[in-house]
Amino acid sequence: MKKLLFIMLLAASSFASFAQKLDADKIIGVWESVDSEVQLKFDIYQSGDKYFGKLLWASNMYETDGKTPKKDFKNPDKSLQSRSRKGIVNITNLKYDNGEYTGGKLYNPSDGNTYSLKAKLKSINQLEFRGYMGVSLLGKTMKFKRIN
Repeated sequence: MKKLLFIMLLAASSFASFAQKLDADKIIGVWESVDSEVQLKFDIYQSGDKYFGKLLWASNMYETDGKTPKKDFKNPDKSLQSRSRKGIVNITNLKYDNGEYTGGKLYNPSDGNTYSLKAKLKSINQLEFRGYMGVSLLGKTMKFKRIN
């Protein structure tokens, strides 16, 4: 009887872990901003148990010719200042915990700053990021819609 109870508890625990993993992966996909002065598109993907975002496009990403991507010239790491802004991984280390993504960082190539980041899915197609320095209360929330 104890063996059966142990197996049932182990199965329930495995199912709960699997269900949480499925919930966590709902952030994966391509997202486009809906309410910011600078329009953005990110590809959110998973690596290990964390989530990252690659910058696909930004309305301020190109030089005045509209074709040449700007360089990351405000990056505090001088060795990265000559890289293109397009395609940089600037959302890092988001970790899923009980319905929220926390512990992340957001690098902003427009100002060269790195912000703390947390995120929450409002629905399967709506995502909110909260970027801040120090205290979340003093941060900024950006809304995104899933486009893929």
